[in-house]
Amino acid sequence: MKPVISVVVPCYNEEEVLPLFAERMRTVLGGLGLRYEVILVDDGSSDRTGQVALDLCRRYDGFRLVSLFRNFGHQNAVTAGLDYAQGDGVVLIDADLQDPPEVIPEMISRWRDGFQVVYGQRREREGESGFKRVTASLFYRIMGWMSHARIARDTGDFRLMDRGVVDVLRAMPERHRFIRGMVSWIGGRQIAVLYDRKEREAGKAKYSIRKMLLFATDAITGFSVLPLRLVTGLGMITVCLSLVYAAVIVAIRLFAPAYYVPGWPTTAVLILFFGGLNMFCMGLVGEYVGRIFEEVKGRPKYVVGSVYPADPTGVAPAAPRTTADHPGH
Repeated sequence: MKPVISVVVPCYNEEEVLPLFAERMRTVLGGLGLRYEVILVDDGSSDRTGQVALDLCRRYDGFRLVSLFRNFGHQNAVTAGLDYAQGDGVVLIDADLQDPPEVIPEMISRWRDGFQVVYGQRREREGESGFKRVTASLFYRIMGWMSHARIARDTGDFRLMDRGVVDVLRAMPERHRFIRGMVSWIGGRQIAVLYDRKEREAGKAKYSIRKMLLFATDAITGFSVLPLRLVTGLGMITVCLSLVYAAVIVAIRLFAPAYYVPGWPTTAVLILFFGGLNMFCMGLVGEYVGRIFEEVKGRPKYVVGSVYPADPTGVAPAAPRTTADHPGH
């Protein structure tokens, strides 16, 4: 029997927090009176996350495990979960409990009102450093300036999406995925639900500075060609400045030879400047070319090692207090 709500949970080294997450999720979903499934996606964890998740799936109705062969990254793990989700509405949430499951009923209420995407927007961000907050704010400002996809500030992947939006999202073939940007690009009726983001219940944060930089690079290059246009503009400005500088040198040589001092410093500075500028521009263009190279190879976004249970109809039944099978919208 098809579930009404699917919850996709990417997991990477979350063995400490998964049991807590499962208990809170069961409490929240059990009180909705809807059929549901919770899809735990083990993204090649190096700890006991896979075994803990398997034990939870054996213990609780409606819990399923999708194990990937190796670590394919958060966004690809989310993609795997979306491919296996069967619900009319699909919730994306991380296992660390920073995004509280208790917000999900409000999301479902707004979905029933006819909204196709209900995204969580953070009022407060407990336990995050000033550096993380500043860089996050800067990232959303840059994305808003560079991209046509308008992404609300202080949002992540925590959201509920209607089946129609999920189907469009699944049909988008790119490998370097930025889910929240892709959902914004799809459009439709979207609304925010405000909440306070909590500290981690257990375990350690998995996003290092390097991963955050790579994530930001994927987001910007995946949704904007403005950096390439800026490079073109920068090249034109540099050429104009070079011509002005050459004219100044010629004028000094002709009209004020006493002030003309021949030597290598000017030449060295110019070579270093233009050499560095060329390397920067080539690197930026190469970033886009590299993404084209990876896209045209057509490799799968992820590789599934195992699924438990294999039967896709194993969903948690609705609570007996309601007979609603589908939201009325």
